[in-house]
Amino acid sequence: MIPLRDNQVRKSVPVVTWSLLFLNLVIFLWDRHGHVFGPSIVFADLDMRPREVAEVFQGGIDKFPIVTVFTSMFLHGGLMHLLGNGIFLYVFGPSVEETIGSLRYALYYLAWGVAAAAAQIYVDPHSAVPTLGASGAIGGVLGAYFLLFPGNKIELFVPLLAFLSVEVSAWVLLGIWFLWQIFVPQEGVANWAHVGGFLAGMVTVLIMGGRMAVLPPRDAEYHIT
Repeated sequence: MIPLRDNQVRKSVPVVTWSLLFLNLVIFLWDRHGHVFGPSIVFADLDMRPREVAEVFQGGIDKFPIVTVFTSMFLHGGLMHLLGNGIFLYVFGPSVEETIGSLRYALYYLAWGVAAAAAQIYVDPHSAVPTLGASGAIGGVLGAYFLLFPGNKIELFVPLLAFLSVEVSAWVLLGIWFLWQIFVPQEGVANWAHVGGFLAGMVTVLIMGGRMAVLPPRDAEYHIT
């Protein structure tokens, strides 16, 4: 199932979301010297390795692994990895950005990425396997959306259903996505980073006072079609 769009009508341009999409694409191509299907070359040493980050907090002398917590958010393992993350950010990011404001959204996005990395490190602190991708931070976007717009309709493209599209409520889609990360872990995927990011997004909304505290001042600006 591939999300295509939500039914939220917005009045502002999601500058941060579009900037993140563009930045991820540029870094992806730069990393491969412009070859879409090539291997990581330029930024191969900027992946996050949980064991190295954990060693920093155990008194390690080299502090550089802390930097990789941030750099790894903008790296991707392949074209499908980039496209998958980009689609979810494109569908769910604009509504969250407009609701909480672009500046806060940008800062929270980074914070959600850090929370995602922390969750992955906590679960598997001895792993030397490189961890990279925007999906942890995007998990935060999904968690925030889950609490802010649970009743929104999400149009999905389902190739197995003769390439038809269907609509489901956001809470159903995102709830399934979250549970899938926990109960159907995929080899080679940092599922706990996804979980950590999603929970961080939810906690952010709760810290801001919850859905009713965030949405009322802007209710008049939203129209559901």
